[in-house]
Amino acid sequence: MKTDTPRLEIRNLHRSFDGRAVVDDVSLKIMPGQVTCLLGPSGCGKSTTLRMIAGVEMQDSGTIHVDGELICDTVFRIPPERREIGLMFQDFALFPHLSVADNVGYGLRGSKASKRARVEELLARVDLLRFIDGYPHQLSGGEQQRVALARALAPKPRIMLMDEPFSGLDNRLRDGIRDETLSILKEEDTAVLLVTHEPDEAMRMADEIALMRDGKIVQQGAPYNVYTRPIDRAAVAFFSDANVVRADVSGALAHTAFGRFLAPGVPDGTAVDIVFRPQHVRIDFDRAGKGPLPTAADGTPARAVVERARFMGNESLVEFRMDHDGSSLKATVPNVFMPSAGTVMWLTIRRDKCFVFRAED
Repeated sequence: MKTDTPRLEIRNLHRSFDGRAVVDDVSLKIMPGQVTCLLGPSGCGKSTTLRMIAGVEMQDSGTIHVDGELICDTVFRIPPERREIGLMFQDFALFPHLSVADNVGYGLRGSKASKRARVEELLARVDLLRFIDGYPHQLSGGEQQRVALARALAPKPRIMLMDEPFSGLDNRLRDGIRDETLSILKEEDTAVLLVTHEPDEAMRMADEIALMRDGKIVQQGAPYNVYTRPIDRAAVAFFSDANVVRADVSGALAHTAFGRFLAPGVPDGTAVDIVFRPQHVRIDFDRAGKGPLPTAADGTPARAVVERARFMGNESLVEFRMDHDGSSLKATVPNVFMPSAGTVMWLTIRRDKCFVFRAED
């Protein structure tokens, strides 16, 4: 039965170490079956937030709720083993001296027969039933990760906390294991909080992304919205390479070599950054030094010289030196595009894909 009550809710969590706020007023809601990704650079407070939810770290202030019930504040605290929260980490943390069956059943209570039935059920779901009596050292990294998933799911946790759980896997295995894990967690209707510093992983797995920086959640929403409507220049750059053009505002317009950009509400004389991704740069060859005609969508062409080009697999990356100010600019082109260094080209940028922010120092 559907409910409007979050499976996990944290309110105004705060944690400091040596006078420095590591987690600063963090709030989140996660519904049953929802995957929320706490995304941010190393050291921004993601793992500390996870540890407070798990109960292995105490917050300085704020509250944690599961299905509407308080499980922890600064006075009242349910111990970690009674929170019905599963944990998955990068290192799998399997017991090498225990069999696969004993690893999966480690946290289970009940009769020997009921525990064995639950272990067999989960190992069948992750396609590892044939290894039930084997040991971790006999398994590949991907197989060990699936055993760790089965062990975390065995007690039927209401919430799963995952701290960089796939970073130890090679690229060949990672996508398949992630998709398989996500499918099982959603089938179990588990609320998932995934910590990662990899934007691709967040975009692939999350129903909602909470972008974290310096202990705070700076932006939160569906992956599409966080990617296409970033809150600031740093948010753009976290998901991909970003080009930045500095300009001054006059009459609510920012004036650049690529034409004018709307800057509503920005006072005259204020510096702004025009930020855009390399895939939104259009490239045209020089035509008698005049370049292509400007368009309403792409604005004014600006002359540039190729510095180098590299083939990246699915696309080519071309680096330019701009004529007007000597600045660098990157463009990506699908498939193979390898112009020689020194080639003169004209660049335009898609206005609908540009972001205008107050200039950063």
